Amino acid sequence: YFSSSSPTFARATGASIANALTTAMTATMTTATGATGAVRAPRALARRRDGLRRSGTTGRASHPPRSTRRRSLEAMTRARETVWSSPSSAATTMTTACGVVRRLSRRQREEVGVATAAAATARASDGGDGDGSIVAGGAAADVAIDAASRSSGYRFVVVALVAFALMLCNADRVIMAVAGVPLAAANGWGERAIGLVQSSFLWGYALTPLLGGILADRYGGKVVLGGGILVWSLATVATPFVAASGSLGFLLLTRAIMGLGEGVALPCMNNVISRWVPKSERSRAVAVSMGGFQSGSMIGLLAAPALLAAGGLPGPFVLFGALGVVWALIWSVTSTTYPAQSTFVNAQELAYIEDGGATTEATTASGSAAKVTPPFKLLLSKAPTWACIIANFVNNWGFFILLAWMPLYFKQVLGLNLRDAAWFSALPWATMAASGIVAGTLADSLIARGWSNTHVRKLIQGVGFIGPAICLVILPFLTTPAQALAALTCAVGCTAFTQAGFLVNFQEIGPKYAGALHGMANTAGSIAGMLGTYLTGAVLEATGSWRAVLFVTAAVYAFGAITWLTMSTGERVFD
Repeated sequence: YFSSSSPTFARATGASIANALTTAMTATMTTATGATGAVRAPRALARRRDGLRRSGTTGRASHPPRSTRRRSLEAMTRARETVWSSPSSAATTMTTACGVVRRLSRRQREEVGVATAAAATARASDGGDGDGSIVAGGAAADVAIDAASRSSGYRFVVVALVAFALMLCNADRVIMAVAGVPLAAANGWGERAIGLVQSSFLWGYALTPLLGGILADRYGGKVVLGGGILVWSLATVATPFVAASGSLGFLLLTRAIMGLGEGVALPCMNNVISRWVPKSERSRAVAVSMGGFQSGSMIGLLAAPALLAAGGLPGPFVLFGALGVVWALIWSVTSTTYPAQSTFVNAQELAYIEDGGATTEATTASGSAAKVTPPFKLLLSKAPTWACIIANFVNNWGFFILLAWMPLYFKQVLGLNLRDAAWFSALPWATMAASGIVAGTLADSLIARGWSNTHVRKLIQGVGFIGPAICLVILPFLTTPAQALAALTCAVGCTAFTQAGFLVNFQEIGPKYAGALHGMANTAGSIAGMLGTYLTGAVLEATGSWRAVLFVTAAVYAFGAITWLTMSTGERVFD
């Protein structure tokens, strides 16, 4: 086609495509420049977006060496600069362009085809040799390639959806901390019964984190998280109607079923982020997701009293449960297991995600998706695994005690009524959501400045455990609501740093088994939460002493800090 065209049009079209390809290659290949100035070439540019995969277990398509692609980019730049010097330079330009096109993604190649067709149309309307074909061809090519090279940014939508799901997860469970008091009064139940209702949620919650993590690693977080939120949302809606029957046994069963659904949430969060977010953004992605989780505490504690007053006992349960069902429907049509399967992710964003270290789909020799089977014996034989398990145990021991019992603490110790107690105890969780994002940003910043992953995780997690221990030791000596609120806010604010500590560490020590690792750790955390909430109720009913509860919790935090600092690592342990 080009050999039959006039020299002017050949030069114009060649220059347009050369210019457009240079722009695209610069935008897509130069994704980041390290301290040494070396350009990192995305591995995913050569991947076929039509579903074909290279045989093997890596799940990555083959691609030319970085030095080859860098030379192609340099050659394209030189061709663009010299294309106007003589008609013969157009042939050199097109030869280089064809070589570079083969290295572009399928979607970008389609955009180049659109640009070339636009240039041909401009040439025909110009009569063959006019300057209009040069301008129109160049503009069409540049616009098309610029559109193809811009990142779609859809990973942020996925992270936001995960954060909203975790917000509902925590809001649904914290409602009982407010509704439990009038519920117990209506049925003549004591504090031990309230503690039993609170802990019954964890009977189910302790059973599904490991199973949920394994299923998420095998089938993807999309399906498992969507199914989990449907289960817990329907159980949430059913809770007030079961409670109205006066049957403590059926209420405990309903809460346990709710826990079964919620148990998969955090392992699925880690699975989704390991596949959708590059390493350089993971601390922040986890912090944003967990910010939604902590915001759920605040929203549930603030909204529950008003909803109870407006709609009676069913009010908060029905509203938040219905929101979960709506979320599940949205998630089913907007999410995918891997970003490569999403029609909302363009080639530029896919390149950025996968070259940034995201977990990609493994395939068998036949091209089908490989199923991951966690090697539990190997996982449990390494100290970093136990560091994460113990950290999750300690974190949940303190977290569930603060979550379930702080409204009652403010009421009994500080003399606040239930509505004020809900408001005051909600404020620290707002701080926790903001503090987690600060911790994630700080962690990513320190790593970008050259700190090792190990040192960053030890520092951040150390703050997350030592800070709450100090605050809880101080708390029983404070006598005013303002002082107690300040200490509690500081405690949970420091706790948020764990979101950029052990919660990210699963993806670092074993990215392929992130769901299973988190599932094992979260199972231990569920046991801790179950024991902590129930024993707190038993101790309070037997002794009436909050000081003993707070001191024991502080000691548990100190133990967690020691084990984390001596056993953890931020480097990969499992291939």
